[in-house]
Amino acid sequence: MSDKEIIQLVECPRDAIQGINHFIPTEKKINYINQLIDSNLFYCIDFGSFVSPKAVPQMQDTAQVLENIEKKNETKLLAIIANEKGAEIAESYDKIDFLGYPFSISETFQQRNANSTIAQSYQRVEHIKNIMTSGKKELIVYISMAFGNPYGDLWNTDLVLEWIEKLSELGISRFSIADTTSEASPERVKILITLLKHTFPELEYRIHLHSRAENAMLKIEAAHEAGCRIFEGAIMGYGGCPFAQDDLVGNIPMEMLLHRFKNPNRNKIQGLLTEFQNLIG
Repeated sequence: MSDKEIIQLVECPRDAIQGINHFIPTEKKINYINQLIDSNLFYCIDFGSFVSPKAVPQMQDTAQVLENIEKKNETKLLAIIANEKGAEIAESYDKIDFLGYPFSISETFQQRNANSTIAQSYQRVEHIKNIMTSGKKELIVYISMAFGNPYGDLWNTDLVLEWIEKLSELGISRFSIADTTSEASPERVKILITLLKHTFPELEYRIHLHSRAENAMLKIEAAHEAGCRIFEGAIMGYGGCPFAQDDLVGNIPMEMLLHRFKNPNRNKIQGLLTEFQNLIG
């Protein structure tokens, strides 16, 4: 890696803990996220979501958590939303920098994750953009099931390119290319990211991979070789979408990303590993 190359890391405690059955006390979440910010290791922290508490009980205290987050440095905050109501709530909080909307190109997963069709989800993106009138936040669209799906739904790279183009026409310029159920091979990662950067070079891409430990680094290397410079992960590789499938596959371990990209402050991760274990324990 060139000394001048900038790699931005997004830590995703929201994705790590959303599927944990026992409710983690709000105070513990607040303390943990503040420690993530204090570490100054991360470009952005995906800290919570404004979604139905019935659907994701673990995230029911996101507003309370946010109110007690202390932004002491340039670390940005991202909240996930699933519909217009979530956008309206999130828009009122100045601390939030990004809203993330999961847009699946798998019809089955779009129904399971957001109770909508792909066509309805596209309309939601347009409505959400209209809600975000303050200009203080940017919308990131997560292209979930971007590398395939376990449901037998249609997938190919042309489909991904088609939806990226349609969404960019709505004014979306930031995309997270997501592999929720670990369908991607390193080859598929490299091919798709290369295609995206060649076809739409003006857009920003980050990658959100879920992977078994044995080939996680191969996927990281493939994305990097294809030109990706923003990587999402979670400490200890925890996480998985509770609406995806029964056999959840964890996130890319953040400690692996810090080591691969030789972050000069990566020794700080040891303390955060202990704090995460305390959080979920």
